[in-house]
Amino acid sequence: MTTDAIRVAIAEDSAILRDGLVQLLTDRGFDITEAVSDPDALRASVERDVPDVAVVDIRMPPTFTDEGLRAALELRRRHPRLGILLFSQYIETRYAAQLLAEDAAGIGYLLKDRVADVGDFVEALVRVASGGTALDPEVVTQLVGASRRSGSLSGLSAREREVLSLMAEGRSNAAIATTLVISEGAVEKHVANIFAKLDLPVSQSDHRRVLAVLRFLES
Repeated sequence: MTTDAIRVAIAEDSAILRDGLVQLLTDRGFDITEAVSDPDALRASVERDVPDVAVVDIRMPPTFTDEGLRAALELRRRHPRLGILLFSQYIETRYAAQLLAEDAAGIGYLLKDRVADVGDFVEALVRVASGGTALDPEVVTQLVGASRRSGSLSGLSAREREVLSLMAEGRSNAAIATTLVISEGAVEKHVANIFAKLDLPVSQSDHRRVLAVLRFLES
């Protein structure tokens, strides 16, 4: 999918950041359906004209807690094919895990302070709009940590936890192998072991693999 085929809605309460996102994405060929400052306006905008993906800040008016994330959950349930890219300064694991567990296809969660390259942000947005997954490593760490504390990952080895975290970020087997400096064959064996230990179906599809892992993390 090229950027000029992607229609984007933006929900961000900071006028400076909102206008900056509009300019940045417009310059790169995205079609901005609307840019709004609160969850109610986002809901109304999506109902009028469903985009391919919505970039949503988590904390927006009126209480600046989790309004954006809850709106994203609601919109996702109403429009299952709508991509959601959470773009926030904060990690909110409870609702984030719920959003990811219901269907991780077309879900992203990036931390504003950690996006150092515009190209990385654009790549993540394209991936989410195309039905992929884009998760900040710190978000994955928080989700995996929550599951580990509950004992859900107790059967996995340390290396399998590393592979699981990289899978949840949306990495391919080749990318995992490069990151961990091991062979792709070794990654494939670790992935098979992870699914066997978690009683999750093995799939040749990277997307289904990530979806299953994130469903497990939420549980």
